[in-house]
Amino acid sequence: MHVVMFGDQHAESLGGAQVSMRLQRRFLEKAGHTVTMVAPAMHGPRARRGAPDPAYVDLPSVPITVDREYSMTWPGRRTDRWLDAAMASRPPVDVVHIQGDFWGAFIGVRYAQRHGIPIVHTMHNRLDVGIEATTPFPKTVLRVLNAWQRRALGRWFESKTSGRDGWEFLRRFAARADAVTAPSAHFARRLEEHGVVPGAGRVPSDGGSPARPEPAVDVIWNGIDDDALDEVLPTSPAQRAPGPPRFVWLGRMSPEKRLLPFLEAVAASGIDAEVELIGGGGQLRAARRLVEKLRPRASVVFAGRMPYAQTLRRIAAADAVVQTSIGFETQGMTIFEAASLGTPSVVSDPDLAAELGAGHWAVGDGVTADPSVAALADALRVAASDISAGTPPVPDPTIRERFRQSSRTAAMVEVYDRVTA
Repeated sequence: MHVVMFGDQHAESLGGAQVSMRLQRRFLEKAGHTVTMVAPAMHGPRARRGAPDPAYVDLPSVPITVDREYSMTWPGRRTDRWLDAAMASRPPVDVVHIQGDFWGAFIGVRYAQRHGIPIVHTMHNRLDVGIEATTPFPKTVLRVLNAWQRRALGRWFESKTSGRDGWEFLRRFAARADAVTAPSAHFARRLEEHGVVPGAGRVPSDGGSPARPEPAVDVIWNGIDDDALDEVLPTSPAQRAPGPPRFVWLGRMSPEKRLLPFLEAVAASGIDAEVELIGGGGQLRAARRLVEKLRPRASVVFAGRMPYAQTLRRIAAADAVVQTSIGFETQGMTIFEAASLGTPSVVSDPDLAAELGAGHWAVGDGVTADPSVAALADALRVAASDISAGTPPVPDPTIRERFRQSSRTAAMVEVYDRVTA
């Protein structure tokens, strides 16, 4: 079949969703399917690397960040016409798979509605938590987003409700979808609790009876690259190397990831350890300044961004991965990557800990989220003590196979088959 994926950002830009989309494309193609990736064209240095990829349809766009890494395409009739012309020479489309939350999703829904193509929408983000953590006036931002969405999507059919929060924003997308997927059971449960299910509350524009909604959200994890996993596993150390406990924190350095509270906890814990920070972002300078100010007993190394395979090797060599965000992650890829490589994790978010199962140290009581620095420091002390004693928790061995992208792609193809039947 021919699957067209829509994203808010180009699949070659930085970001977890983009990594996932690239993996999904590769494994769909390995299974014999055709994939087209539609997203705003890039403008930064990476936009000029190599020959154009024929699988990409790069929409006219404008850069929206200082480093020109991310860009935006305005959804509207001009973009519709441009996209239709670009798709005219490609094979007939069987399913539209939306993996965005903003302009990419608007453009994808409009395309599917124009051409009568079924929609699978993967919900990647806790929109309410993310906007609250990253914007000064979250309620105003959500009102603007909901108004923009209503205008961009039109009145093919509208949700019965007219709320202005993040859940209503997601409900409006779900109302137009034939299937909704989530990358974790806990996020799927939240979506269902807030009515974000396929066809929810549909009111046809012709005034007819509402469509009957499906009852559930499909849970399909984002996976790990089979080839990269098989390459790294044989090189993983059979026994722990001598030395102090080695912790790895990795991700985007932004407020919702709670890097600064983690560094405060490292200092407060007093642990003698090696702490490696992988990634970059807006809080990098603040993090460096905080380390200089607190002077923790542990050594803290800013390793910067790394290629995917190298990052996996660093995770495999570590004694523990530290996950610090609370309520924001819809899956928590890093702790699943760690479990696949046999590395346990320190987990702040109880939902992620429950999804992971065995092989972690919980922050606080493991049931109720505890954002305090003291609770994280306590968990780091316990983890360091267990690592030094040679008694760390062991990750669930079944995750390694269940998390492979090949198995995740097979599960997604079942959804595609269902909506196109």
